[in-house]
Amino acid sequence: MTHRPERRPFTTRWNDNDQYGHVNNTVYYEAMDTAVNTWMIEHAGLDPHGDEPIALVVSSSCEFRAPASFPEPLEVAIGVERLGSSSVTWSLGIHRAGGEGAGADGAIAEGRFVHVFVDAASRRPVPIPAGIRSAIERRLLG
Repeated sequence: MTHRPERRPFTTRWNDNDQYGHVNNTVYYEAMDTAVNTWMIEHAGLDPHGDEPIALVVSSSCEFRAPASFPEPLEVAIGVERLGSSSVTWSLGIHRAGGEGAGADGAIAEGRFVHVFVDAASRRPVPIPAGIRSAIERRLLG
C-alpha cells in the first residue's frame, strides 16, 4: 500500500536525555505510540475510555539512525504499511523538525507498530471500526 504520512510535533523534554546525552530509545516508542493514538482520537473518532473497540499494540520495532538531544524539536511521521480486517501496521518515522535526518526519507529513527482492534470488554479481535478505517483510507492511503 502506498501512504501519505502526516506529521505530528514531538517536543523533547529535559528528562528524555539519558546518561549519554541523547534522547533515550524508550522515548521514541512513547512518541510514536502517543502520535498514533492522538491521530486516531483527533481524526478517526477513537474513544479510549468508551465501550467501543480499542486498539492494542501486539508488535513494535524501531531502528535508530541518528541521535537527537533535548531541547531539539522533533516530529513523528505517521503512515500505514498494511491495513487488514482487524489490524493496522503503522509505518512511523522520527524526524528533526524541518526535515533533516539520516535515513533515506530523512528519519533519524524508523518504527513500526501493529495495532489489533479488540472488544473493550472481552479483548477478542474485532473488525477495525468503520470510522477509523475510513479516516485511514481517506487521510493516509493514496
